[in-house]
Amino acid sequence: MGPTDVGARLRDWRTTRRMSQLELAVQAGVSARHLSFLETGRSRPTREMILRLAGELAVPMRSQNELLLAGGYAPAHPESDLGAAPLAAVLSSLRDVLAGHAPYPAVLIDRHWTMVDANDAVAPLTQGCAAWLLEPPVNVLRLSLHPEGMAPRIGNLAEWRTHVLDRLDRQAATTADPVLRELYRELAGYPGGTVDGAPGSGLVVPLRFENLTFFSITSVLGTPLDVTLSELAIESFLPADARTAAALHAT
Repeated sequence: MGPTDVGARLRDWRTTRRMSQLELAVQAGVSARHLSFLETGRSRPTREMILRLAGELAVPMRSQNELLLAGGYAPAHPESDLGAAPLAAVLSSLRDVLAGHAPYPAVLIDRHWTMVDANDAVAPLTQGCAAWLLEPPVNVLRLSLHPEGMAPRIGNLAEWRTHVLDRLDRQAATTADPVLRELYRELAGYPGGTVDGAPGSGLVVPLRFENLTFFSITSVLGTPLDVTLSELAIESFLPADARTAAALHAT
């Protein structure tokens, strides 16, 4: 790998963000000519320049490290295993958040929507799902939309499926992650339909699961310095009506 490779990657990120060379150059405080030389490999970007351009392009931490490696530099952001000691305190606190969210369901997921942990309120939602869908690693999007998973019990499956697929499509485009692109193609092939145009009436897209109605919230760490932590999120489901709240508190 070398400057030509990192230049091509920077160009790919720029086009993914739908920015012209001039737009990026102005935002990064460099000349369009210099940026052109960097993208074509005629000039070798410094470590600082790679990080500056990556920052203007909102490149995720993991991909910033990949850009640096392509340019011949060491990664800027540490990446720890989920079981590593440095992450133990943060993961413990995140599990406290999951537990504190009960009796409402909440899951901790990684960048590919793999379930890292969940609170006890999730188990009733997955009862009756095929055993193979519940074997680790559990992908929560596959579990929710697969016809052997939760999908048959989702009352507004087409609406919810449209929401999930749109969100996954945007995430795949934003991160340029091939795993997410493949997951989107898989889920898009499941039955269940979609809805055209804007969602129906209401303030949020609901999840109508049997006799319960939820809306979802995604929480991420505000100031992560580790790649793994930057890719974790808590997906929590709150009652969208009084009946759902009462039913969950009664369990």
